[in-house]
Amino acid sequence: MAPRFFQIGLTAAVVSIALGGCVTTGIAPASTPGRSPAALPAAPVVTPPTPESLAERIYYQRVEANYRAQDLLRGDDGAADAPFDARDLAENFLRIAFYDEFTERDGVLVEEASENRLHRWQQPVRLSVEFGPSVPLEQRAADQAAIATYAARLSRLTGLPIRLSGWRPNHVVLIVNEGERSGLSDRVLAFAPEVSQAALDTVTQMRPDTYCTVFSFTPGTSPAYSGALTIIRGELPDRLRLSCIHEELAQSLGLIADHPHARPSIFNDNEEFALLTKQDELMLRMLYDQRLRPGMTLAEARPIVEVMAAEHLPGES
Repeated sequence: MAPRFFQIGLTAAVVSIALGGCVTTGIAPASTPGRSPAALPAAPVVTPPTPESLAERIYYQRVEANYRAQDLLRGDDGAADAPFDARDLAENFLRIAFYDEFTERDGVLVEEASENRLHRWQQPVRLSVEFGPSVPLEQRAADQAAIATYAARLSRLTGLPIRLSGWRPNHVVLIVNEGERSGLSDRVLAFAPEVSQAALDTVTQMRPDTYCTVFSFTPGTSPAYSGALTIIRGELPDRLRLSCIHEELAQSLGLIADHPHARPSIFNDNEEFALLTKQDELMLRMLYDQRLRPGMTLAEARPIVEVMAAEHLPGES
């Protein structure tokens, strides 16, 4: 599909600057004595979508319909027809957590798998959601609620504090339409000043077959994330958009690659599953298990991962 993950090491800590912070919709509270009406939150700006954006919305509706006609973008956990054992879990985790999908060559990000060390967050994740002005208010409210619910689920699975916050967010989610995305350079650079032009081009010149993307940033050579940036096409219909939310936010935590043998899983480019599965949940638990540590190599982690997988699926090896 589509979703793409980029892991970017920076020479200095990423500077997180919220422009607008956590976007919300709703009715502003009534004014109270001593408080100027001008201090109340401004109503969200809504502008008409461009003709190109309207055409894309129709196109992606057809794309989603085609997937679902083939029984793809499933919303179940695959338990009925996609069994997996402890060996599957361990191998899938190692392939997904210890390999990068992309590398930068001659100023261009290209698909090329390469082994890497374990990366994950060591600090609370503060999520801010921002919408392009032509994204409908009803869609904004639905996406905001979906992200809040999913963030709480990810927090429970990992033990990592993850919540929506407009205060110094270190993970910004941008949901924007055509025309808005091409103008995101300043917003991206405000959040991540060290981002490369190649990475920036993947946002502003997103290919039609890329529905969403996420960048996770590390300061220098540190294996601990300091920030993340997710971009999702606002024109996507509901299931595709929710699929992007599930995959990108989970990948931003350190499950960085897709693997064709991972099933049932959202970390697989075949688009069979749209939403986090049981195996994905177990991989997230393993990623933040204290027996692993950021910076570990695959060889160092393998025996520990095999033990953890057997603990999660006793008798299934």
